[in-house]
Amino acid sequence: MQRTLADWLSHIERIHPKSIDMGLERIRAVAARLGLKRPARKVITVGGTNGKGSTVAFIEAIARAAGKRVGAYTSPHLLAYNERVRIDSRDAEDAALVAAFEAIEAARLDGDEIALTYFEYGTLAALWLFERAKLDLAILEVGLGGRLDATNLVDPDVAVITTVDLDHQDYLGDDRESIGYEKAGIARGWKPLVLGDDDPPSSVLRHAYAIGASAVRANCDFFFEPLPAQIDAELQWRWREVGYRAELPMPRLSAPAQLRNAAVAIAALRALGGAPSKAQIAEGVARAHVPGRLQRFERDGVDVLVDVGHNPQAARELAAWLAAAPSAGRVRAVFAALADKDATGVVAALAEGVDEWHLAGLADSGPRGLNVDAFAQRLQGSAAGEGERHPDVAAALSAALARAESGDRILVFGSFHTAAAALAFLGAQ
Repeated sequence: MQRTLADWLSHIERIHPKSIDMGLERIRAVAARLGLKRPARKVITVGGTNGKGSTVAFIEAIARAAGKRVGAYTSPHLLAYNERVRIDSRDAEDAALVAAFEAIEAARLDGDEIALTYFEYGTLAALWLFERAKLDLAILEVGLGGRLDATNLVDPDVAVITTVDLDHQDYLGDDRESIGYEKAGIARGWKPLVLGDDDPPSSVLRHAYAIGASAVRANCDFFFEPLPAQIDAELQWRWREVGYRAELPMPRLSAPAQLRNAAVAIAALRALGGAPSKAQIAEGVARAHVPGRLQRFERDGVDVLVDVGHNPQAARELAAWLAAAPSAGRVRAVFAALADKDATGVVAALAEGVDEWHLAGLADSGPRGLNVDAFAQRLQGSAAGEGERHPDVAAALSAALARAESGDRILVFGSFHTAAAALAFLGAQ
């Protein structure tokens, strides 16, 4: 009997004994058996601590506005695995993913069996589908780090590092320099490396210099700034570099960091060559959308915002947005995070902007999940430590909505799992 997509996803979760096992040897061997060559005429690989998914969305939307055939591979997904693989802005169909998985399974068993991780399997599926779609551009989002990530199997024409901050320290190192070195591994010699940080770690710049990559730095080689009030209210910011400038509408994505993500995306496409027109850039910036990034809902006068932010850097961006767009009423936070995240650092970044905390468990989110009591114990001594406890995100959000009054704001954040549960709950409502 033929396996369904759900059957395949369950199967590939069990192939490798570890959920994360970094390295390129296994995926390179299976890719060779599959005969994979190049997923598209041009490739942009996007790494970084935060902002990867949004930057991919901006690159994708602008390139589509320019009439390009575009594939985008991102992770993790929120509501359906199909979200991870998009071709011309459409999620991959079940049948397409099943066909890719069947081809990969045959290849990995052709000779000595090769155990692939879930992410390696998914990466190969995306590359297999992209190659058959005859794309102009493939955009690959790094899963973890960069140097040893499965996406680094492909040599990009342009590499992007959005930001470098502390996250995944168990795999990448305990400081920005170590983490930066791992992320810089996606750069290629004599190819552009676009950097979204104003002050990137020296390890990134050293690596670029050592391999001859051309570093293109935010607020050094390209700039972005708000425009003063003007007659054309739709044009609110400017992107510029030497000899070029474009006045643009604000991104549909609303967090402050999204202006930087949009600017980085424009820099990446201009570095790629055959740059889109100003009108195409404006169209893409205005249309780009990705779920779970300060995604807004309204419930009986209560503003509900869902965000995947899960580390202190992301929390600082959320705090900046809360300060720039104050609520008329109280701010109630629904917070759930995985065991390997700096939850106290996240709370510290947001503490001044939150009036009430609702803590939720993620016990059903695999080995990194925590029940709410264990989660609350980790937060003892922080502003959220005495927050209300709820078994899961749906229960926490339901309680926050029941307590909220018109004019209040509810911020749901802490993990992709948190955002996915919130979106499912809000959609069911």
